[in-house]
Amino acid sequence: MITRRSALGGALAAGLPLLAPGLRAGGEAHAAEALLPAGPHRAQDPVPPAFTMAMPVPRVLRPLSSTGGLDCYELTIRKATAEILPGTATEVLTYDGSFPGPVIHARSGRRVLVRHRNGLDMPASVHLHGGSVPPSSDGNPMDVFAPGTSRTYMYTNRQSHASLWFHDHAHHMEAEHVYRGLSGMYLLTDDLEQSLPLPKGRYDVPVTIRDARFDEHGQLAYTMGDRTRTTILANGRPTPHFEVAARKYRFRLLNGSNLRIFALSLSDGTPLTQIGSDGGLLERPVAVPVLTLSPGERADVVIDFSRHSVGTRLVLTNTGPGRPEQVGKVLRFDVVRTADDPSKVPHVLRDLPPASALPKAAVTRHIELSMDEDGRPDPRGFINGQMYDPERVDTTVAFGSSEIWNVTNANKRASHNFHLHLVQFRVLERGGRPAGPTEAGLKDTVRVMPGETVKLHVTFDGFRGDYVYHCHMLDHSAMGMMANFRVR
Repeated sequence: MITRRSALGGALAAGLPLLAPGLRAGGEAHAAEALLPAGPHRAQDPVPPAFTMAMPVPRVLRPLSSTGGLDCYELTIRKATAEILPGTATEVLTYDGSFPGPVIHARSGRRVLVRHRNGLDMPASVHLHGGSVPPSSDGNPMDVFAPGTSRTYMYTNRQSHASLWFHDHAHHMEAEHVYRGLSGMYLLTDDLEQSLPLPKGRYDVPVTIRDARFDEHGQLAYTMGDRTRTTILANGRPTPHFEVAARKYRFRLLNGSNLRIFALSLSDGTPLTQIGSDGGLLERPVAVPVLTLSPGERADVVIDFSRHSVGTRLVLTNTGPGRPEQVGKVLRFDVVRTADDPSKVPHVLRDLPPASALPKAAVTRHIELSMDEDGRPDPRGFINGQMYDPERVDTTVAFGSSEIWNVTNANKRASHNFHLHLVQFRVLERGGRPAGPTEAGLKDTVRVMPGETVKLHVTFDGFRGDYVYHCHMLDHSAMGMMANFRVR
């Protein structure tokens, strides 16, 4: 049996520094601010003033071939350098040299094949987060491919539209690999979404927000559980600006952080119009004064800049955990021109069955997330009191069945969230109350605050095989907060 310590030893032997002396555990959450000590004094991050740099739009990949209902891509996972900070070459891990990661456009019912070549000196595994895929293409944490080898992933895209993403999932390495850049967007569309008059083309912009810490040389600094990652990046640039026209835009927001929870709002007090979550469009648009996203969660929002005159500068702010002067600004929108706008946000976006009409649950399960909070130097993460064991099947479900999963955060200070591979679920309750409108759509990742329980309805009708569920605060899953489930 592979133990966490032996797996860590193997990863360290491969040259990846995973754990630092004096490591402490904890997440970036309101209730967890006191969990971690500040650590030794560090030199001031060499980060430019806010809004100095322009936010890039991620590169869209073009398929090598598109024949017979199949789009084929080939990517090399490799080290590269990126100008994250002005005039500084920062070493990053990338898919084909892109930082931020690239975007793959896909369509429901049309297969996508991606061949990844591992150009690193350590194992890799690629997970399509939110995708309904067979086990061989899921990117299981232990299903890695070695340096110098390749792995082909086949995505059948049998699900409806959704703003998905792909990222490394090699166990005990996933946290640092993703932190250093191994993630990209996978935007799946279908006829329903395309039929709606939502903003499209250049007015449909993917934005990954995350935090980072840089050393005095402008290199990404990583230690597990680090709460001093206070440089906020939007599409790989620190607190950038983005030029917009005075019209509606769709922004596909992804929280790509390891630990940080964001609470996003506009500086003029105008609510964000949320139209989608992890698994695609909501049933109806929702006006959201503050949008909360935990790591791995996505939200599609529409911002109408036509109410602002040319020359207006509007800031996307963060009131989540941390000092406002450090993490309070995410991105500035600069209205620079007028533009025609044929787009609209319909009152009804899609039909979703109400909770009362969901399939009857055959089983109710209780999942408890926890981690050491006693200050030990090598904290551990648990699900139902057990650390991850790749040889152990923790949960077995019947193919085609529906179940209720009650997921509880047993910690007093540390926040967690919960991600299920293979399936999209419905959030029924949070803390014993019905889920709010922003969580009423299809989800694959959900935040769980200290002492809180969320109630999920899950239907396992995608594929048979072995998958995992885990905390998607990736530092926590690397500490062992992960479990296996089998669909048969």
